[in-house]
Amino acid sequence: MWRIQEKVIYPKAELFGSAFLSSFYLKNNMTGIGFRKDFAEDFLRSSILRPDFIEAAPENWIGIGGFWKKQLKEALEKYPLYTHGLSLSIGSPDDLDFSLLKQIKIFLKETNAKIYSEHLSYSQCDNAHLYDLLPIPFTQEAVSHVSKRIQTVQDFLERKIAIEIVSYYSPVAAEMSEIDFVNAIIEDANCELLLDVNNIYVNGFNHCYDPKKFICQLPLERVSYIHMAGHEQVSENLIIDTHGEPIIDPVYDLFEFTMNQLKRDVPVLLERDFNIPQLSELQQELNRLKVIKQKSLNEQLYELHS
Repeated sequence: MWRIQEKVIYPKAELFGSAFLSSFYLKNNMTGIGFRKDFAEDFLRSSILRPDFIEAAPENWIGIGGFWKKQLKEALEKYPLYTHGLSLSIGSPDDLDFSLLKQIKIFLKETNAKIYSEHLSYSQCDNAHLYDLLPIPFTQEAVSHVSKRIQTVQDFLERKIAIEIVSYYSPVAAEMSEIDFVNAIIEDANCELLLDVNNIYVNGFNHCYDPKKFICQLPLERVSYIHMAGHEQVSENLIIDTHGEPIIDPVYDLFEFTMNQLKRDVPVLLERDFNIPQLSELQQELNRLKVIKQKSLNEQLYELHS
């Protein structure tokens, strides 16, 4: 049997007053930050950056000792942990790495991780690690292959996982649309969805489709986690998903649209992997995300009472 993961059960509007519900949604409006060695010590020693949770890639912390083990332990004493894997290579033709999965399972249990997520991509082939997240062909054969692998991983970990739609720059041997491909995998694998709003914006721009329409076609009831990040526009027709820049206004707008479509609260992570700014700048981005979320939740609260 799968372990029961923590989920927020939302109160019914007709049973509670507006003051209680407003307080409830504010309390559960969670925004988080990636726990990175670049700023870990400053983060733990100050109150400048105030996330509600932290995220870590298990591969970066499994088996680590000494100073960094103490840093992670201190962080976990203060914040709940969400995890985002890098090396599962769920779309690879190679066999699943059960040695890695065993280590991940132990890590998730020891850290009481709330969510384990991974990328809908592959990064390993013929036992070679490619150090990039490569797109999977949009084919029915790939749907079957990837869905079975996700099911196997979920059974092994004894929990559902959240799969992230990745940014990509050229489709590979596509026989179906991206949205049909993604939806088929989520349905067949019975997994959850990590919705990276910036990735949808980047893909929409690069492949000339409407990101709002794409989001509306997703099984939004499956969304258990959201990522937000910045990118770099390198030419008139190309955006690169870098996680190294501040979030731009159109991506904030798409996030607000997404929250209004979801009609419920979902934890949101701010990703910043490169060009790390002052902690105060990261907190400003977290504040803006929280304000957008709260506005959406308040509007939904109003609709429930109207």
